[in-house]
Amino acid sequence: MADYDTAIFDVDGTLVDTNYHHALAWFRAFRRHDLTVPVWRLHRAIGMGGDHVVPAVAGDDVEQRLGEQLRADWAEEFAPLLDEIQPFEGVRELLEDVRRRGFTLVLASSGKAEHVDHYLGLFGGAELAEAWTTSADVEQTKPEPDLLRAALEKVGGRSAVLVGDSVWDFEAGGRLGVPGYGLRTGGFAVDELREAGALEVFESPAQLHERLDETALAKSARS
Repeated sequence: MADYDTAIFDVDGTLVDTNYHHALAWFRAFRRHDLTVPVWRLHRAIGMGGDHVVPAVAGDDVEQRLGEQLRADWAEEFAPLLDEIQPFEGVRELLEDVRRRGFTLVLASSGKAEHVDHYLGLFGGAELAEAWTTSADVEQTKPEPDLLRAALEKVGGRSAVLVGDSVWDFEAGGRLGVPGYGLRTGGFAVDELREAGALEVFESPAQLHERLDETALAKSARS
């Protein structure tokens, strides 16, 4: 395996169980404008940044007319759901082990800063990661690679391996030349994640941790 010095972990849907909360909040935001986008279709777009979701599920015309308002409505609908969100089992143990193996750990999120702070508090992410990103760090979010580039630049990493849960993570990684491993925690199928570029797919953070020695996260180039 190639040598990597940085481990980039997606946050939403990978470390914390948020994808279906996001889909429901988007559904409710669209309904404020008498637009009905099926929840399954919204789920398929989760993992993209909010700047891409509206045109992806409702078209460019809706984006032009209502995009900014829909994103504001989504934020209002998502806020009451925030306290329901929980980290996946084994997240902290996984991240601690990745650090022990010599990797610089950076968390890549396109979420709002207040949301990211909340998520990190659920598993002690601020203590474990060298840095993390929010929507304020980039102009374009996934599937554009800007977020991963910003994460790598924040820690001065030379080469990185990614862990994510959506096809959009691996599309972004592919554009930047960053390989990665998929988790099924976001609700995407194994074949979808592999076709998008995931080297291997695991059921959960806990299973990835159990099989870490089989991956490029077994040992850092710094070790």
